Amino acid sequence: MAAGEPGQPNPEEFLYSEEDFVLQAAGWNDPDSAPSRFDRLLLAGWSDRMERGVFRYRLGPLPSRILPGPVRLVAQLNERRSAERRPPQPVRSLRDPFDPGAFNFTHLRPAELLFRLRRTGGAGPPPDPLLVAINASPLERGHILLLPEPARRLPQLLTAPALHGALEAAMLSGHPGFRVGFNGLGGGASVNHLHLHGLYLDRPLPLEEAPAEPLGPRLGLLRAGPAPAFLFFAADAAALESVSRALCRAAEHVAGAGLACNVLATRGEPPAGPGAGGGRGLRVLLWARRPLFGPKAGEPFVVALCELAGLLPLPTEQLYRDITEAQALSTIRQQLLPEPELLQLGGELARLLER
Repeated sequence: MAAGEPGQPNPEEFLYSEEDFVLQAAGWNDPDSAPSRFDRLLLAGWSDRMERGVFRYRLGPLPSRILPGPVRLVAQLNERRSAERRPPQPVRSLRDPFDPGAFNFTHLRPAELLFRLRRTGGAGPPPDPLLVAINASPLERGHILLLPEPARRLPQLLTAPALHGALEAAMLSGHPGFRVGFNGLGGGASVNHLHLHGLYLDRPLPLEEAPAEPLGPRLGLLRAGPAPAFLFFAADAAALESVSRALCRAAEHVAGAGLACNVLATRGEPPAGPGAGGGRGLRVLLWARRPLFGPKAGEPFVVALCELAGLLPLPTEQLYRDITEAQALSTIRQQLLPEPELLQLGGELARLLER
């Protein structure tokens, strides 16, 4: 929906500058101590839409538990999302074109739109302005979609300007658990129209602090959590544009190898981990995995960015009650690369990023 088109909604703009970036978010001991201007507007609009019945279901407190085991996966019961969300679109390849006949984000209702993010001023090229809309089938309180101009009808292939905008959105939040992420085609994306996710996850994750193995000056391999990921790091807001370009070059190489990808950005320690010097910044993780086209019979859940990060939204009470860490890891790891392929790919990416 292009702003200003006849008959199309034109949501208010959230104009921000580099002065609005929260360089050090609140700590986990006091996550609600200093909500930013961005947090206040987002959560107020999101709660208003919930009260007005704009979502597909009312999201109350979600039962959650940590599965016994060394990985400490978080299981969460969200029965209504599974039952009432829009069925995912069929995906046939990693490069399916945009299909104007399928559901896409030009069909969002005006009430689903919250605001449009746009940076003013600052050094370097600005990111894409992003339309911020509710995710009508939310995983968590504050679950939003970050949409480059929907009227451009871009397929679900990550671009550096869109990722740059999403990383800046992460830096606008004062909450330690506000994360942004991306599911690629074959990696759990349910709509083939370029979008990223933003959501508040009210718990720390091991991948925020665990040290990474260096693969090159700009790339590490992080083995924390259920699935190894390639780690990029932005020490400050000035690094977000270059990290976005580097990660998208890597994602393009991954797709060229016939692999799907998922991305997650979270506040975290430098790649060497706590105590290694340097302050917290933004950790941006890229998972390369086997693509999955269509549901796989017999699997308890779909593997997308939340599952790769260690959060398991589960569709039934029985599964939530009975699933073990071993069962969950088996499902996740069926989508991953064998160790030799992972290390070979890591070497290729490190060399690519040094050019």
